[in-house]
Amino acid sequence: MYFANFWLGKLSIHQLPTNRITQGGAIMMVLIVLAILAYVTYVKKWRYLWNEWITTMDAKKIGIMYIIVAIAMLLRGGSDAALLRLQQATSVGASHGVLPASTFQQIFSAHGTIMIFFVGMGLMFGVINLILPVMLGSRDVAFPFLNSVSFWLFAGGMVLVNLSLVIGQFSNAGWLAYPPLSELRFSPSVGVDYWIWSLQIAGVGSLMSGINFISTILKNRAQGMTLMKMPMFAWSVLGSMSLVVFAFPILTVTLALLALDRTMGTHFFTAGGGGNMMMYVNLIWAWGHPEVYILVLPAFGVFSEVVPTFSRKRLFGYTSMVLAIWAIVLLSFTVWLHHFFTMGAGANVNAFFGIMTMVIAIPTGVKIFNWLFTMYQGRIRLKTPMYWFLGFVVIFTIGGMAGVLMSVPPVDFQLHNSLFLVAHFHMMIVGGVLFGLFSGLIYWLPKVLGFRLNERLGRYSFWFWLVGFLTAFTPLYVLGLMGATRRLDHYSAATGWQPLFILAGFGVVLIGIGLGLQILQLIYSILTRHALMDTTGDPWDGRTLEWSVPSPIPFYNYAILPTVSSKDPFWAKKHPTEQPALEIVQDNQPAYKDIVLPKNSGLGVLIAGFAFLFAFAMVWHIIWLDIVGVLGVIITLIIRSTDEHTEYTIPAQEVAELDRNYRLERAEV
Repeated sequence: MYFANFWLGKLSIHQLPTNRITQGGAIMMVLIVLAILAYVTYVKKWRYLWNEWITTMDAKKIGIMYIIVAIAMLLRGGSDAALLRLQQATSVGASHGVLPASTFQQIFSAHGTIMIFFVGMGLMFGVINLILPVMLGSRDVAFPFLNSVSFWLFAGGMVLVNLSLVIGQFSNAGWLAYPPLSELRFSPSVGVDYWIWSLQIAGVGSLMSGINFISTILKNRAQGMTLMKMPMFAWSVLGSMSLVVFAFPILTVTLALLALDRTMGTHFFTAGGGGNMMMYVNLIWAWGHPEVYILVLPAFGVFSEVVPTFSRKRLFGYTSMVLAIWAIVLLSFTVWLHHFFTMGAGANVNAFFGIMTMVIAIPTGVKIFNWLFTMYQGRIRLKTPMYWFLGFVVIFTIGGMAGVLMSVPPVDFQLHNSLFLVAHFHMMIVGGVLFGLFSGLIYWLPKVLGFRLNERLGRYSFWFWLVGFLTAFTPLYVLGLMGATRRLDHYSAATGWQPLFILAGFGVVLIGIGLGLQILQLIYSILTRHALMDTTGDPWDGRTLEWSVPSPIPFYNYAILPTVSSKDPFWAKKHPTEQPALEIVQDNQPAYKDIVLPKNSGLGVLIAGFAFLFAFAMVWHIIWLDIVGVLGVIITLIIRSTDEHTEYTIPAQEVAELDRNYRLERAEV
């Protein structure tokens, strides 16, 4: 027995799923993974994947991998949401629905965790990697190897979350794991440990990305691009990543303290041992509310690029938009306590945080009005990215008004633990974050892939998302006012709630159709890419630097680094009579120079692999594997730090030839 415990820790055959729905999900996931592995083996693409993707340092390819993982997790998180709605629509009176109570709570916890950490964050980092360096006139991010490690840590956290479906179970303590529910006494299984360590390694990756993107923005801008000439998307990323750098260490420490409570017998959060549960709640929301703006600021940045492009006007109120970003950054750290007005902080404290919650709505309102003023008297083209913007305005405004309503402590006392809050939160995150990132993907993917996405399928998917979302979450406002609480898996028939839950479930079906149409849009566009090919490099008549290079973007981004003299440099070059012209250093004889780029490296995925082993071992208390994981990370870092051959050079003559051939190929297409 001791021998087995030494090698396997708490692992045993009894940890396999026993619930039929969980078994079905686990089997389906395993079959999908095996099918992918078999297909890659059959077409003999392992060497290609290793050389071109797994070891890549190209930010654009890393961005695509982020997006692929995020879309896969969107399918998983969406499936969880459908199960939750099915349970709530059928578990009434004598019927107890399709899910046991414990499974429902695990799915609830997994849905929130996946959608925030592995869908929202994944899409955000994906879009930033795709476009930020080329938008700034740079060839790469500041630290390419760190970028690779960040992604693979994110992917490792994703694998750990999904592994809980196959062996063990996930947390049933909610997506933020409040003590005492998440303490060992009330959650003795490994579910909370899966939650802690998946977020821990993914969170470290996010922190690294924050440092990387801040450095890129501050040090890798094109010549002449002062801070006040940066595209608004870059400003929004700078604000978001500043929040990452200040907020994610709080999450790291909080998770570490909870892990110590569960594994080492400490009592940071156990009231019976002298700890304080409210310290956990304060810490988790001191990270949690800035996290909302970490996600939404880049989406705001997307709209600040999309709206001027499709209105054919300069962004209205550039300076006020910059100030609004930094007002949001600063104020986001002054509102966390509104998440627990009901926990006895006192009237004076509640009043302060209620007022600050109302105040933070002001810079957000400034942004929305600036976008609307940008559209005013513009020559608006209603392409798919603009549809997502207009849908955002509708949903985000409704959700924002509900948020201001709940900023009043007496109102929050009645609504805080109800589905009213669930509806508000989803309208802010989905209507704000996902709609913004969908808009950005459709806007920038032609630049990265070299072909546009099908417009008709894009519009169809938008309408299903919009109508489905309003149908799914508007009833929750009503249910919340009627007294329906969060995490509710069964209720009495006398409440009369079932018709509204059924309506909400129908809305989820419509969203699912919209998501399916998005996937169909991508597949159909790939199959018909020759007809949708972007031969100009500027399919939307863009304004910023990324549209000045061919589509798809060359692996070196720029053969000649640009020089900037205005806020909309590419637009200025195309329309020199409207504003001071941009010089892209395109003389009769372009001054090509040697280009230095990072070599591909498998050490990033190796570091993340060892970190994953460490996290898995911490979940299952396998001490020897913990040691292997830690030593593996340390040794791999030492190997990387002593490697003096991490870059390669493309000679100027070869750069010139590559550039001419690249442009000639696109022109012939």
